[in-house]
Amino acid sequence: QVQLVESGGGSVQAGGSLRVSCAASGFDFWFYCMAWFRQFPGKERERVVGVNSRDKVDYADAVNGRFIVSRDNIQRTLSLEMTALKPDDTATYYCAKGRGSDCYISPRGYNDWGQGTQVTVSS
Repeated sequence: QVQLVESGGGSVQAGGSLRVSCAASGFDFWFYCMAWFRQFPGKERERVVGVNSRDKVDYADAVNGRFIVSRDNIQRTLSLEMTALKPDDTATYYCAKGRGSDCYISPRGYNDWGQGTQVTVSS
């Protein structure tokens, strides 16, 4: 059974940093695209970053240069270090497992999700 368990997140002032992590189990982690999404109230989930099975990383323009993703195929973890945070980054952040090795921007390209963790950035 696929499990994605997020941890981290929390509240920080603008300009600060936070880290969110995802512990995966129940599947061959190394084979699949893994991604972080975020969701604003009333909006569809949007992809923040995807890492495919060949460690190719693709960041959303809104976070490129501020967020850094790391993937550990031995520990089966996916982490996101978020720096220079802005109030616009306030959202629920989700870890997601892709349907295969390649990553897609649309949430429909992902079939398993963590429970989500809240990130709040105050001005």
